[in-house]
Amino acid sequence: MPSLTLPECGRYIPPPATDEDLEFADLAIVDLSKAHTPEGRAELYPQLRDALRTYGFVYAINHGYNQAQRDRIFDIANVPFTVVPPDEMKTYTANIEKVGYYAGFKGRQFWKVDADNSVLDQIEHYGINKDVTRRPHPQALRPFLPEIDAFVRHNHFNIVHPILRLLALSFELPEETLVEKHNFDGTGESCVRFMKYYRRTKEEEEKSNNVWLKGHTDVGSATILWSQPVGGLQILAPDGRWKWVRHIENALVINTGDMMDFFSGGYYKPTIHRVVQPPEDQRDYDRLSVFFVSMPDDHVRLLPCVESPVLHHFGIQRRCPDDDAPLCAAWRKGRTTNYGRSDLKKGIEHNVEEEVVEGIVVKHYN
Repeated sequence: MPSLTLPECGRYIPPPATDEDLEFADLAIVDLSKAHTPEGRAELYPQLRDALRTYGFVYAINHGYNQAQRDRIFDIANVPFTVVPPDEMKTYTANIEKVGYYAGFKGRQFWKVDADNSVLDQIEHYGINKDVTRRPHPQALRPFLPEIDAFVRHNHFNIVHPILRLLALSFELPEETLVEKHNFDGTGESCVRFMKYYRRTKEEEEKSNNVWLKGHTDVGSATILWSQPVGGLQILAPDGRWKWVRHIENALVINTGDMMDFFSGGYYKPTIHRVVQPPEDQRDYDRLSVFFVSMPDDHVRLLPCVESPVLHHFGIQRRCPDDDAPLCAAWRKGRTTNYGRSDLKKGIEHNVEEEVVEGIVVKHYN
């Protein structure tokens, strides 16, 4: 009988939540436990639809992990940044510009942050493919791979797939329409990503106007952020103002990305979001984040679901002609290799910079 004893891991003690009086986005909360029955899904999908079409972000609760399981994942998430020696970090550093995916380490000072490209990021992250055995890992992480594998599968099957079924219902299509494009055993780059945002110098904050990651949309179908207390995430609200995302203990913060924009013909537009310096009462803390980024299989072409009566009534908005629609792999590689590295051109809109990926204009918001 296998041992039930988990490998020892240093505890990550999260900072307290902010007490600052901030302008928070009024995001809806959906109860994912209701997604297990047809009646529950019928109740949930209009809630999810309205939330994503209003703010593009939504909270999810009752997602299947309890507080202790969630806390254990944050303990593990801190390991790459606190236990792995610098020399070993270099061994497992991803050649992002060459391979076009986030796997292994990304070191600090890799992405350009400000409009003048004089400030670089202070963010480390470690990415793990949904197939945790696909690529090698540092020695310190290897004992935790069974737990990371269980976490990946939980995100994929118990969070992302239910969300995809609800979105398909909102299109009035069979529930498995989007699930079939996101196969666990398919070739693709859905991944867990551990990220640590480090405090910056006063000079860096001034030059970048306190922006740590400039406004952007996510590349994939859906992003699952496991809520944590250090503030910094802001979304561009429908009224054109940046609003903070509030921490809710053991909740998920879910948003859709570019690939869902393609599939939905603009019905679910990805919301622009950024990361800024934490509130004043949290500026002595670094910011540890845990994500699951869901992407379709690499061979899936990013075409709108034209069989949907809802999308036909809405009016399908294509980002390119169907004959030119990119494959998932091509869009991911183009966005990933260029992000924070390419020289952006000033856009027509105020404080907007642009680049072209696969013949399609991508906007960044400064």
